[in-house]
Amino acid sequence: MSVYEEEIGALQGGPADLRQYEGKAVLIVNVASKCGLTPQYTGLERLHEQYAERGFSVLGVPCNQFMGQEPGTSQEIAEFCSATYGVTFPMTEKVDVNGEHRHPLYARLVGTPDAEGHTGDIRWNFEKILIDGSGSPVARFSPQTEPDAPELVAAIEKHLPR
Repeated sequence: MSVYEEEIGALQGGPADLRQYEGKAVLIVNVASKCGLTPQYTGLERLHEQYAERGFSVLGVPCNQFMGQEPGTSQEIAEFCSATYGVTFPMTEKVDVNGEHRHPLYARLVGTPDAEGHTGDIRWNFEKILIDGSGSPVARFSPQTEPDAPELVAAIEKHLPR
């Protein structure tokens, strides 16, 4: 079963409909507005713009589980991302990525190992998981991995639709 079968809400309400990404590469990133890594929004937006026409999208997933660094409402998050970082990539509703109330989408994602072999709980804001066109997680990157890191860009390019 692919991650595209999971139901999750869109940031501005209604369903996010993950099936729209079938056949595309998607970088799913748990995001937060008040984190030291928040400036990564700039690089994520650049990636989204650079590869969108080739079948790629960033999907931001707000999460407030790490020191309360995403306290805002959906509207506040959307306004912050747009006004501060010019974010145009889609965002989901705010969810838990760890623990007893972990969203089912993240239950599917956390088994994916990163380059060091880490699986399991998301460690911090801006952890990145790449999904291929079939909806399978294929790569995981630590929160400190910048969006323009060569290994991240190479993984995206490898999984773009042909």
